[in-house]
Amino acid sequence: MKIYEYHGFGKFLLALGYKGEVIKDYFLNYHARMSDLTVSLKSGIIEYSNPTAEDWEVDLVDTGALTMTGGRLLRLKDQLSKETFMVTYGDGVANVDIKKLVSFHKSHGKLATVTAVRPPVRFGELSISGDQVIQFQEKPQAEEGWINGGFFVFEPEVLNYIQDESTMLERSPLETLAKAGQLMAFHHAGYWQCMDTLRDKHTLEELWNQNKAPWKFN
Repeated sequence: MKIYEYHGFGKFLLALGYKGEVIKDYFLNYHARMSDLTVSLKSGIIEYSNPTAEDWEVDLVDTGALTMTGGRLLRLKDQLSKETFMVTYGDGVANVDIKKLVSFHKSHGKLATVTAVRPPVRFGELSISGDQVIQFQEKPQAEEGWINGGFFVFEPEVLNYIQDESTMLERSPLETLAKAGQLMAFHHAGYWQCMDTLRDKHTLEELWNQNKAPWKFN
């Protein structure tokens, strides 16, 4: 969400599912978490000082624990059917230029844009000449092939491609849009990493703790 904020976007709609109550509790207590507090135990009055909370508007909507990715958007149809909107997953970080992504989407006039990224390589890469290592690079980004990076821009008409709550966005809707020539790719050759495994979590936390996180803009 801070990636989007950096590029000037501060209105969010969270499609909650499993453990949605945890996310609700987080935002309900966000102001207290981000401020210094003075608590009067007798009166129960709480005074907040030095708040650092972001200037965001966040809607939290329960879209079902078992609903698929496309179905979640379908449940939000009333909120999403009026104008161009962006979609992202909650498990990927990147230094994508969101403003350029939106500008690219508006320039081609199609219904959907997906951000194409290079998949990270799990192991280090060696450049070898004979028996001599010419270059050693620890876990570089792949130089060939593009995958779905999870930063989308959609027109409301995309919702018409979603059949029901069991629809996976990445299957029939995007496949059909691609066949119809309505899906474009915004190429992002910079940093991108998803957090699918405990190994990924440790890697991202290490970068963050060392102040080397490429996706941290401020």
